[in-house]
Amino acid sequence: TDQAMFLDPAIRDWVLFPITVIMVLVGVFRHQLTILMTGEPPKPDIKDIRQGKALMRGQLLAQNNSYISAPAFVERKKYLCEAYEEGTYLKNKAAKEQSAANLMADPKNMEVMMDGMKKQMMGIVPQTLIMGWIQFFFSGFILIKLPFPLGVRFKQMLQSGIMTPNMDVRWVSSLSWYFINLFGLRGVFSLILGGENSADGTRDMTAMSTMGAMGQQPGQPQDYNKQFLSMKDSLSIVYHEWDLDNIEQRVFVKYGKQARLFKSSRK
Repeated sequence: TDQAMFLDPAIRDWVLFPITVIMVLVGVFRHQLTILMTGEPPKPDIKDIRQGKALMRGQLLAQNNSYISAPAFVERKKYLCEAYEEGTYLKNKAAKEQSAANLMADPKNMEVMMDGMKKQMMGIVPQTLIMGWIQFFFSGFILIKLPFPLGVRFKQMLQSGIMTPNMDVRWVSSLSWYFINLFGLRGVFSLILGGENSADGTRDMTAMSTMGAMGQQPGQPQDYNKQFLSMKDSLSIVYHEWDLDNIEQRVFVKYGKQARLFKSSRK
């Protein structure tokens, strides 16, 4: 049987709308504060760009090696492996074996690290405060009912903080509404602030998870020497198979012409 539940309009006016409006305003404030604290981004050095492009070149060769012939692949792999081993593309060849402490001693790297830490803090602190505010004042609130049916698997996502196993899945709790706004306001921020904005909290979550998977702290300078050596090892074990090997025979087999070809050759 359908559940007859009715929400007080005051919940819509004093809980549902305020949470959304506050999250939008906090995102706009965070974007402006990020611009004020970090200022204009420094122009990248040509040597830094060269390091990143050299690493990308190895990745592209490993991913798209089947588009070139075997001799061309072998020559490119040999050249890149030697360049990675000798540190040809490094910004500072003399400090090829520098440690992480030496990397952080560089003033430019320190500035980049501090900017990264500022951005992370400006992303974590507001979201933590908003979540604590919602859990303290609106814990256990039901805010809205979705107008379309959903499966039982969505119950845990839409009814966080409410232990009611018999409630309809379409009802959304206050904490779940916070997460829906966190992931759903990206288009609103892009419309208000432009595509490259600092208001989207999901970008920080993605960046932190990516850096955590790579074993790298937010804002920490990259050790390109280790990345070059790792890419060299990856290229050395790549199995190459050219897409155009035996292409004539494969085309004949695909279109059923192989048998006819053999018969004509016997005549």
